[in-house]
Amino acid sequence: MCGIWALFGSDECLSVQCLSAMKIAHRGPDAFRFENVNGFTNCCFGFHRLAVVDQLYGMQPIRVKKFPYLWLCYNGEIYNFKQLQKQFGFDYQTLVDGEVILHLYNRGGIEQTASMLDGVFAFILLDTANRKVFLARDTYGVRPLFKVLTDDGFLGVCSEAKGLINLKHSTSLCSKVEPFLPGHYEVLDLKPSGKVASVELVKFHSCKDEPLHVACDTVESLPSAGFDLETVKSNIRILFENAVRKRLMAHRRIGCLLSGGLDSSLVAAVLLKLMKEININYPLQTFAIGMENSPDLLAARKVAAHIGSEHHEVILNTEEGIQAIEEVIFSLETYDITTIRASIGMYLVSKYIRKKTDSVVIFSGEGSDELTQGYIYFHKAPSPEEAAEESERLLKELYLFDVLRADRTTAAHGLELRVPFLDHRFTSYYLSLPAELRIPKNGIEKYLLRLSFEDSNLLPKEILWRPKEAFSDGIASVKKSWFSILQDYIDQQVDDLLLEKAAEKYPFNPPKTKESYYYRQIFEKHYPGRSSWLPHYWMPRWVKATDPSARTLKHYKSATQE
Repeated sequence: MCGIWALFGSDECLSVQCLSAMKIAHRGPDAFRFENVNGFTNCCFGFHRLAVVDQLYGMQPIRVKKFPYLWLCYNGEIYNFKQLQKQFGFDYQTLVDGEVILHLYNRGGIEQTASMLDGVFAFILLDTANRKVFLARDTYGVRPLFKVLTDDGFLGVCSEAKGLINLKHSTSLCSKVEPFLPGHYEVLDLKPSGKVASVELVKFHSCKDEPLHVACDTVESLPSAGFDLETVKSNIRILFENAVRKRLMAHRRIGCLLSGGLDSSLVAAVLLKLMKEININYPLQTFAIGMENSPDLLAARKVAAHIGSEHHEVILNTEEGIQAIEEVIFSLETYDITTIRASIGMYLVSKYIRKKTDSVVIFSGEGSDELTQGYIYFHKAPSPEEAAEESERLLKELYLFDVLRADRTTAAHGLELRVPFLDHRFTSYYLSLPAELRIPKNGIEKYLLRLSFEDSNLLPKEILWRPKEAFSDGIASVKKSWFSILQDYIDQQVDDLLLEKAAEKYPFNPPKTKESYYYRQIFEKHYPGRSSWLPHYWMPRWVKATDPSARTLKHYKSATQE
């Protein structure tokens, strides 16, 4: 996990512009480099490093003797770099996984490069010999990337939008900063002036398609095909375990977020099992956050005892949670209601991990709800086919919501997140299954995933079949949910009259509640006029919901009702 930043064709003094690069220093607390491009005095790279792999030669931009004309700045992990080396006979000069990007590009161009990478990534690749700039981002946007391109060809690229919004340019303050789309690469021509012109934007992978890099996977082919239940369950277990195993690549200590829900519990259980198998000689640290006696804390405690992790509990007090709202919104760069609510707990637990432990590489359960139809509103889906379509829509928008939350809350504290549920191979297999198999059954969401692990003894039965809790609800006490505590506080902060006139003040995505208005005010304070970064609020479908919290849905059952 690092912070990348680059400018091409800057009219302003680079030493002034590079102050913007310091806005993402939290993403790489171990080292910083700022480097001009030979022959292009108005082009430069900035890089903040979190040293996770190859602590000696891991600085960027990466340049190797074999390709002196290539410059690479990337944020991510490429899990199949050793398999690709073996398959194509690449001669690596460092231990950095990202070096494979240079070799793949030299061998087959940008299309093959992006398609063959098994991992999470956002990168800027400069080819001075052919005067090209390439940008690319992984299928689900697990690693963030933003860009700004002016009409006269000035390009700014950064891991977070905050590193671009204050750039100076002769024509104006920088125009439209926007997220770079996941699963795409862009080709740009580099002119002698250092300015660029976009040539094409190409979608190189869809979540439903089996990725090209399957041929270079540790599990090359599944032992059996077909959709009979036992085969499917076995394949799900094999591919999920494979997804966790390949993510063990790290020279820093591994930890795991553990809410006590199905997703994080499965990740933690499989992770610990595999760490033992490869003789990692330190205990797995697991981390839970919640208010005293909240459902998540109690469930996480049970899982930690079952799997034998070194468990840490962070008690959330309401004052601390409320005080964190502004810094959380600044980190997130969004005003989405459910994202902010869920981020507060994750931000505070990440802060604890950074201050009190030496765990740096943090596993988490993001992506499962979207992939395996875990949201409670999936019970209301009109048909299996519509549920399958909704699942794909959610996966495509992850970079705006849960993946954004997971990246920014951990990166704010210099941690690197690993999300095995979003493994390309695992997701494409799960989405290839008949729609009927993937829907909730017997009143239980994620039924197929639970069933697949039922006989594994990885988790206690009551955890394996525990109903869905929204993270922002699960960390609260049963009596009063976190979002209602937030709303009580915000009610005192936002006047009724302000809310009445909200649509005039904020015509795009107008706030409908005081809570929404409060978040929007803070967002606009830090990112004025950037409301288009959020195309729409996250809300459940097929139900008449006015609030995204699971607790407001009829299907929701708290522990007090069971």
